[in-house]
Order: sequence, then C-alpha cells, then structure tokens
Amino acid sequence: MKILEVNEKTRMQVRDILSQRETGRYTEQEAIVQEILARVREEGDAALFDYTEQFDHITLTRQTAEVTEDEIRKAYDAIPQSLLNVIRSAHQSIRAFHEKQRMNSWFTTTEDGTFLGQKVTPLSRAGVYVPGGKAAYPSSVLMNIVPARVAGVGEIIMTTPAGKTGVIAPAVLVAAKEAGADRIFKVGGAQAIAALAYGTETIPRVDKITGPGNIFVALAKKSVVGAVGIDSVAGPSEILVLADESANARYVAADLLSQAEHDELASAVLVTTSRDLADEVQKEIAEFLKKLERRDIIEKSLDRFGMILLADSMDDAIEAVNDVASEHLEIVTKNPFEIMAKVRNAGAMFLGPYSSEPLGDYFAGPNHILPTNGTARFFSPLSVDDFVKKSSVIHYSREALGAVHTLIEEFAKSEGLTAHANSIAVRFEEEI
Repeated sequence: MKILEVNEKTRMQVRDILSQRETGRYTEQEAIVQEILARVREEGDAALFDYTEQFDHITLTRQTAEVTEDEIRKAYDAIPQSLLNVIRSAHQSIRAFHEKQRMNSWFTTTEDGTFLGQKVTPLSRAGVYVPGGKAAYPSSVLMNIVPARVAGVGEIIMTTPAGKTGVIAPAVLVAAKEAGADRIFKVGGAQAIAALAYGTETIPRVDKITGPGNIFVALAKKSVVGAVGIDSVAGPSEILVLADESANARYVAADLLSQAEHDELASAVLVTTSRDLADEVQKEIAEFLKKLERRDIIEKSLDRFGMILLADSMDDAIEAVNDVASEHLEIVTKNPFEIMAKVRNAGAMFLGPYSSEPLGDYFAGPNHILPTNGTARFFSPLSVDDFVKKSSVIHYSREALGAVHTLIEEFAKSEGLTAHANSIAVRFEEEI
C-alpha cells in the first residue's frame, strides 16, 4: 500500500485515484447495457431469455423463469439447520433495526380552517436485485427485502441470476422466503434491471429497484431512472479506517483486507496520525497475504486502490475522511464517539476495536447496502424510507384563503403568471 502524507495536493490525488472506479468511465460497457435495455423494452421475454442464455448459460421459459414453492422447499432441505438459525437470527436483528425507521403520516390544523400535512404511502411494487451466479449472498437478500417488508410494500419482486444448472443457491432462496419476497425470478444482469423497469410478459414492472450488482447492473440502474426509481448506483466495495496510535495494527490490517478481497476495484484506505501504526499495518498485511485464499485479488486491489494517509493531526485526518466519504468507516481511536460526532460523510460508521466491518455486513442490523464512490456526501444507506413515498396534503377553508389571497395573487403576478393569480382571485371576485 502506498503511503501519502495528508495535504491539499494528496487529498486531490486520492480523489483522482478513487474516481477511476466511477461508472461514467465505462463507455464500452455502457454501449452494451443500452442495447440490452432497448431490446428487453421492445421484445420483452424473448430478449430477456435470450440474454440469460447468452450470459448465464441457462435456458428459461415463462414456465421455468419463476422460482416455485417446490424449489423453495428443496432449498430448506438443502441447507444445514445451523445456517437456517443464522439466517433467522440475522433477520431478527435487521428487522428490529428497520422497525425503528418507520414513518407516520402527520397533519396540523388551525382555527381558521387550514389542514396541512404529509401522507406516507408504501410503494405498490418493489424490485430487489441480489447478485448471484458464481457466489451466494443471503445477507444481501435480507438487507433488500426486510426494509421493503417493514415499509409495507404491496408486492416484492426479487431477481437473482441462477447457476449454470438453473438453480439458485439454496441459502439465497431460504433468506428470500424468511424475509418475505412475494415472487423470485432466475434472471440477473442488466437484462433483469430492464425487465423490472419496463416489465415483460413474465416479470411485472416495479416502482423502484434496489440492490447492488456488477458494473452492468450499476449502469443499467443508472439508465432506467425516470422509468423507475432506484436507491443509488452501487460501485465497488470500499473501507476507510481512521486510527490513532492506540489501534491494534493486526485488527486494522485484517479489516482493510476484508474489503480488498471483494474484487480488484475495491478500495482500502487507512488514515492515521501514527507513523508507527502505518508501518505495523504494512507488516501485518504482508503476513495475512501469505495465507488468505483470495490473495491475487487482494494484491491487485491494494496495488491500485489501497493507500495509507499520514496526517499531522486528528483534525487533518477527519478532514481527509470527510473528503473520501467512504462506504464503510471504522473509527479505531481512543475516543471514537467524540470523533464520530465530527464525521460528516460516511455510509456506515463502526466504532471501536470490536466493531469490525463484517459485523455490519451480516448481523448488527443496520443496512449493508450503502453509498459508494464518495456519494456518502449526499446519499444514505438503504432504509425503510426508500420504500415509501410522501404526498403533501393541503386544505384551506374560504376564511383561511381569504386572509391571504391578495398575497398569493401578488406573488403570482410578480412571476408573470396571471392565470395563477386569476385562479385565486376568481374565488373572491364578488368582493371587488
């Protein structure tokens, strides 16, 4: 991992390095995605199944594309009871956390006859995308579906690619059933996003699509905004550890590597005020790499997007943290709660030496679908909020409108919108 001293020049350098992973840089993949979206929108199932055979090497029909209850029963039989217990325990923690995010409609009134408020309504149908194919992510199933279920979404449609045998990983199906998916389809990639956004003969159109995926999924989600809502455009995984001299170098190294193993585009950054810690972390990383299974991926990730930033003060370190706006932020300092209060930009914060990032991935309860590529400056983790919409409610009595109608008319006229002004004035023309 390269070591840089924190200053204005290196902060810009860090931003430039990490920005190489942004979706806007993938013009070749963008062209492929646009073709997929156009074909699925035009041809429906025919294009959807054609792309599934081309990319996932399985043949689907209207009869086989959707997971059956029999397949779900077989999935329960295929996993050990211990894993089922883990899924249920994680589900309980995740649901308990998201229950606290529920919003209620609210209304206010005044004596002269105004009635104002906000009506909160769950989405009618949500589409959740879960990566799959070569790997199984039951944790992502729970993180997608649980907040939608808590929000009260009418119907939850899940899509995930199946393996070459045409079977979805049993743990994924079990997690989907436990969390409350209504329908599950064996499709993935940009073609699945297109089906959810536009609808086909088999897959119904949804109101919003959530969930992470590869670059093709990310580009597809970005492109269908407007036809459908999305949570955010997910990028490669990333972790930033903010540490002082009190941190355990072995723990820090292990946590950095936990994200670097995701893929070659993952980033792992240490920001510290201690040169000694930086050197120790380097040594620990070298030792871990001798025995970790995904060593090749980790080394490529660290070589391109791994770095250690040395800061003169904790204030400078915090400024660098806010600059990066990382998906995952671990604060491993003598006073993590005090530092946390000063951090403005992070997807999820993990405080102290025993709150390592995988705790949030699997079990603690907060959602692990988080803003990436610096978007924690303005995006939030997936939550119940993503599965509801808000409508403003306005009622004025004649008395209430009468008290302010001339003000509204003047405002409208100042903007040159005389029909707006007339819409108010006509209600009081007999008083002129």
